[in-house]
Amino acid sequence: MKKKNLRVFERQIQRKIFGPVNIDNIWRIRNNMEIDKLIEGADIVRFSKAQRIKWLGHIQRMGQARPTRKLLDWKPMGITPVGRPRQRGQEDVMEDIKKLKVKNWKEKQLRTEELGETWLRRRKPTKGCSVK
Repeated sequence: MKKKNLRVFERQIQRKIFGPVNIDNIWRIRNNMEIDKLIEGADIVRFSKAQRIKWLGHIQRMGQARPTRKLLDWKPMGITPVGRPRQRGQEDVMEDIKKLKVKNWKEKQLRTEELGETWLRRRKPTKGCSVK
Protein backbone atom coordinates (compact mmCIF):
# COMPACT_ATOMS: atom_id res chain seq x y z
CA MET A 1 0.00 0.00 0.00
CA LYS A 2 2.91 2.33 0.74
CA LYS A 3 4.24 2.04 -2.84
CA LYS A 4 0.82 2.78 -4.30
CA ASN A 5 0.42 5.87 -2.11
CA LEU A 6 3.87 7.09 -3.15
CA ARG A 7 3.04 6.65 -6.84
CA VAL A 8 -0.31 8.46 -6.42
CA PHE A 9 1.43 11.35 -4.68
CA GLU A 10 4.08 11.48 -7.42
CA ARG A 11 1.39 11.60 -10.12
CA GLN A 12 -0.37 14.48 -8.32
CA ILE A 13 2.86 16.46 -8.21
CA GLN A 14 3.56 15.73 -11.88
CA ARG A 15 0.11 16.98 -12.84
CA LYS A 16 0.85 20.25 -11.04
CA ILE A 17 4.31 20.57 -12.61
CA PHE A 18 3.29 19.88 -16.21
CA GLY A 19 -0.02 21.70 -15.88
CA PRO A 20 -3.20 21.48 -17.97
CA VAL A 21 -3.49 21.30 -21.76
CA ASN A 22 -5.34 23.84 -23.90
CA ILE A 23 -6.97 22.26 -26.97
CA ASP A 24 -9.25 24.53 -29.03
CA ASN A 25 -9.64 26.95 -26.10
CA ILE A 26 -10.78 24.10 -23.83
CA TRP A 27 -8.59 23.42 -20.81
CA ARG A 28 -8.24 19.89 -19.43
CA ILE A 29 -5.83 18.06 -17.17
CA ARG A 30 -3.28 15.70 -18.69
CA ASN A 31 -4.10 12.00 -18.58
CA ASN A 32 -1.69 9.36 -17.28
CA MET A 33 -0.46 8.34 -20.74
CA GLU A 34 0.49 11.94 -21.57
CA ILE A 35 2.38 12.30 -18.31
CA ASP A 36 4.18 8.97 -18.86
CA LYS A 37 5.28 10.19 -22.28
CA LEU A 38 6.65 13.40 -20.74
CA ILE A 39 8.62 11.70 -17.95
CA GLU A 40 9.78 8.83 -20.18
CA GLY A 41 9.02 6.06 -17.68
CA ALA A 42 10.66 7.53 -14.56
CA ASP A 43 9.26 5.97 -11.39
CA ILE A 44 9.71 7.22 -7.83
CA VAL A 45 9.64 3.71 -6.32
CA ARG A 46 12.42 2.40 -8.59
CA PHE A 47 14.43 5.55 -7.97
CA SER A 48 14.14 5.24 -4.18
CA LYS A 49 15.13 1.54 -4.30
CA ALA A 50 18.17 2.38 -6.40
CA GLN A 51 19.15 5.09 -3.92
CA ARG A 52 18.83 2.68 -0.97
CA ILE A 53 21.07 0.12 -2.70
CA LYS A 54 23.55 2.88 -3.49
CA TRP A 55 23.47 3.94 0.18
CA LEU A 56 24.12 0.35 1.32
CA GLY A 57 27.18 0.17 -0.92
CA HIS A 58 28.41 3.46 0.55
CA ILE A 59 28.02 2.16 4.11
CA GLN A 60 29.73 -1.15 3.21
CA ARG A 61 32.79 0.77 1.99
CA MET A 62 33.13 2.58 5.33
CA GLY A 63 35.67 1.43 7.89
CA GLN A 64 34.57 -0.95 10.65
CA ALA A 65 35.19 1.70 13.33
CA ARG A 66 32.71 4.21 11.88
CA PRO A 67 29.47 4.51 13.94
CA THR A 68 27.20 4.14 10.89
CA ARG A 69 28.94 0.90 9.87
CA LYS A 70 28.70 -0.41 13.43
CA LEU A 71 24.98 0.33 13.43
CA LEU A 72 24.53 -1.51 10.12
CA ASP A 73 26.29 -4.61 11.44
CA TRP A 74 24.65 -4.46 14.89
CA LYS A 75 22.29 -7.29 15.82
CA PRO A 76 19.90 -6.63 18.72
CA MET A 77 20.35 -9.00 21.64
CA GLY A 78 18.41 -9.76 24.76
CA ILE A 79 14.70 -10.24 25.35
CA THR A 80 12.63 -9.70 22.22
CA PRO A 81 9.02 -8.52 22.36
CA VAL A 82 6.18 -10.92 21.60
CA GLY A 83 4.86 -10.92 18.03
CA ARG A 84 6.31 -10.33 14.63
CA PRO A 85 9.75 -8.69 14.71
CA ARG A 86 9.98 -5.14 13.43
CA GLN A 87 11.37 -4.85 9.93
CA ARG A 88 14.52 -2.78 9.72
CA GLY A 89 15.56 -0.64 6.77
CA GLN A 90 18.39 -3.00 5.92
CA GLU A 91 15.92 -5.85 5.43
CA ASP A 92 14.04 -3.79 2.83
CA VAL A 93 17.26 -3.23 0.91
CA MET A 94 18.17 -6.92 1.11
CA GLU A 95 14.73 -7.78 -0.30
CA ASP A 96 15.36 -5.38 -3.19
CA ILE A 97 18.72 -7.04 -3.87
CA LYS A 98 17.04 -10.46 -3.93
CA LYS A 99 14.45 -9.19 -6.42
CA LEU A 100 17.32 -8.02 -8.64
CA LYS A 101 18.77 -11.55 -8.33
CA VAL A 102 22.19 -10.30 -7.19
CA LYS A 103 24.14 -13.05 -5.45
CA ASN A 104 27.24 -12.54 -3.28
CA TRP A 105 26.73 -8.78 -3.24
CA LYS A 106 29.20 -8.26 -0.39
CA GLU A 107 32.01 -9.95 -2.31
CA LYS A 108 31.07 -7.99 -5.43
CA GLN A 109 31.15 -4.79 -3.40
CA LEU A 110 34.65 -5.60 -2.15
CA ARG A 111 35.74 -6.37 -5.72
CA THR A 112 34.26 -3.04 -6.79
CA GLU A 113 36.53 -1.26 -4.33
CA GLU A 114 39.59 -3.09 -5.64
CA LEU A 115 38.90 -2.85 -9.37
CA GLY A 116 36.83 0.31 -9.48
CA GLU A 117 34.06 -1.33 -11.48
CA THR A 118 30.34 -1.15 -10.82
CA TRP A 119 28.42 -4.37 -10.26
CA LEU A 120 25.06 -2.73 -10.75
CA ARG A 121 24.28 -1.46 -14.22
CA ARG A 122 24.36 2.29 -14.24
CA ARG A 123 21.30 3.77 -15.87
CA LYS A 124 21.28 7.23 -17.26
CA PRO A 125 18.88 9.53 -15.39
CA THR A 126 15.49 9.94 -16.98
CA LYS A 127 13.92 13.26 -17.81
CA GLY A 128 12.81 15.09 -14.70
CA CYS A 129 15.04 13.03 -12.44
CA SER A 130 18.57 14.12 -11.49
CA VAL A 131 21.06 11.88 -9.70
CA LYS A 132 24.45 13.17 -8.60
